[in-house]
Amino acid sequence: MRIVIVGLGVQGRKRAKIAGGDLVATVDPVVSDADHRSLSELDAQSYAAAALCVPDSEKIPLIRELVSEGKHVLVEKPLVGSEQVALSELEEYALDAGVVVYTAYNHRFEPNIVHARQLLAERIIGDVYRISIYYGNGTARLVRDSAWRDQGSGVLHDLGSHVIDMFHEWCGRPSDDYEAVEMSSFENRAPDHVVFQAKGHHPKLFGELSLLSWRNSFRAEVVGSSGSLHIDGLAKWGESVLTLRRRVLPSGVPEETVWRVPQGDSTWQAEYEHFGSLCESGAATDFSRDILIEGALRRIHGDLTTEPRDGTLS
Repeated sequence: MRIVIVGLGVQGRKRAKIAGGDLVATVDPVVSDADHRSLSELDAQSYAAAALCVPDSEKIPLIRELVSEGKHVLVEKPLVGSEQVALSELEEYALDAGVVVYTAYNHRFEPNIVHARQLLAERIIGDVYRISIYYGNGTARLVRDSAWRDQGSGVLHDLGSHVIDMFHEWCGRPSDDYEAVEMSSFENRAPDHVVFQAKGHHPKLFGELSLLSWRNSFRAEVVGSSGSLHIDGLAKWGESVLTLRRRVLPSGVPEETVWRVPQGDSTWQAEYEHFGSLCESGAATDFSRDILIEGALRRIHGDLTTEPRDGTLS
């Protein structure tokens, strides 16, 4: 698959490395070592797909440009509509052109997240009552130093989109009841700590996001009628541990099964191969999950006004 990378920041360089021999060129208007400054400089016949690693405001115009040229598109998450273009309209545009536009959520390919999905599909813990996820890192200062990242809904947009995607990956429930519990801007202009929930349907969902967790942290707990699942850590940071606890009735120490995944991030390669298979098979563009995530993000962000802490940003 001949591909170009548009946007040569951190994500773009990762994408370029994964593309390997498939890479035709890199495009970035300001990064000095990019091959080109704009897509218009490339021969349209030289590539079949593009990976967009650009700010949100640039995504939809570039997708429309690429789709009009009959190109497949891998776009960094999240994908949300604009005042001018709804996601449903963009989906229809891609369908009419017969190309694949796929939003990158690489945690869908995280080994223990995939394994948990399989166990849930087997109803290994019975009826699922609640799912809670904590996702935190220590990038508050890096985000604040980026003019385009420290704006809008902040950590909700960045990490929250992943968490909401995981909720839907595991249980596929409606997304019409998300609400904010607390939003804070401790160090950044945009929210750097968010707590949200969704309690109107089953299972109940609880998420906590932070840019102030100075050691990268991921914890997930899924509680059901016959047991529970627990994930501690993502393999990209270190060992990831998945624990299945089987309930003992009427009460007692549960039976445990533990799976360990050593450090190593295989998600980028797996996601790239998945995108390639979609393009090769002629799969239809499907924004149904993106529309669900967009709706949840808008509801949560619109729920509470963020209140920065007292004092000035240091």
